Amino acid sequence: MTVDYAPAMRLALDAASSVALEDVPVGAVVVDDGGVVVASAANRREASADPTAHAEVLALRAAAAARGSWRLDGLTLVVTLEPCAMCAGAAVLSRVSRLVYGAADPKAGAAGSLWDLVRDRRLNHRPEVVSGVLAEECGRVLRDWFETRRGGAALR
Repeated sequence: MTVDYAPAMRLALDAASSVALEDVPVGAVVVDDGGVVVASAANRREASADPTAHAEVLALRAAAAARGSWRLDGLTLVVTLEPCAMCAGAAVLSRVSRLVYGAADPKAGAAGSLWDLVRDRRLNHRPEVVSGVLAEECGRVLRDWFETRRGGAALR
């Protein structure tokens, strides 16, 4: 059975569009197996002066608060950009069942591009990874932002 993660990714794209102008437009949602949103967040590093305020970390924190547990088994983290090492580690440590991402990040991606932290056999939990969901749309949002603000520099 193939699961359609596009609706959840569109919600993550909506979250990305809410990002303050200074922050990189990355959005994340945490959904249950029925596609119901448990939590949603966008990057807030610049807005909150917090180096850990990536969309994934904020969405995982909100999902844990909503669930009343740090264990997020049975949930799916959907994010517009391949997670960095910090966010991939947070996905593993939160025990999400699946990680779904849109655009690959060849400069900092830790779910298969630069590193593959989430599938490292030495770890005690490895979420299923689904990549490339609405990749062109997710990538375009990021490329447009970087072209406008930084002359096309790196993804994060």
